Amino acid sequence: MRLAIVAHRSSETNAGLVAAGEALGIHTVQLTPREALHSLRPTDVALARLEVLETCDGIEEGMRELEKLAAAGVLVLNPPAALACTHDKLLTSRALRRAGLPHPHTWLIADGIPTPVPELPIVLKRRHGGGETLCRTHADVEAATRRLYAADGVLAQELVLPHSARARLVIAGGRVIDGNAPTTRSARTLAILAADAVHADLAGVDLLPTRTGWMVAELHGAVELPRAAADRAVIELLRVARDRRAAAA
Repeated sequence: MRLAIVAHRSSETNAGLVAAGEALGIHTVQLTPREALHSLRPTDVALARLEVLETCDGIEEGMRELEKLAAAGVLVLNPPAALACTHDKLLTSRALRRAGLPHPHTWLIADGIPTPVPELPIVLKRRHGGGETLCRTHADVEAATRRLYAADGVLAQELVLPHSARARLVIAGGRVIDGNAPTTRSARTLAILAADAVHADLAGVDLLPTRTGWMVAELHGAVELPRAAADRAVIELLRVARDRRAAAA
């Protein structure tokens, strides 16, 4: 069995995941989606780590290749649907709402789509990529919409004032493996449920602490990891791969 980190970009996290796999005695490589499609076999495992385009209007090329890999019998972790749901904040919001998880009310501003008059202040965000703008007036909304607008629209989101700093937890195989702040059991459970709602095998989950409890802010499908967390991530992901293979046998 080989473990392939399917990504276009070189990064410390991707290198750490490769090193973690090798340290466990698993032949681990980083491949582009096209390279993975031509070289991986049904006994192999692929961890998809496609990122948002630098233009912030979609996901890097390779989703079709990932679908073909899965159809050929390769076990794909963070499959295309999961990447789409973690990278596209509109799809994230819909998945979290369907799962009944707390998340700021979000709606799409796009040509041809009726938009409710927002109750200010609100936050405007791109559907893909980072960056957000706090809008306190309708003039702010118009200016931010022009600046952030892409072909797939821009998102408006209710302003949620956190009780303290937001936390990011990293989920691998349904378990918390890393975090940047102390959290509670309820926060860890919420992060696990959020990753499960988008069917992500490895994801970062940003949480907002409010006066009434934790709320999911965003998810990250190509989350960056310190080396120790990369080691834990590979262990958990190999467990998931083993369990899924056994269930399918």
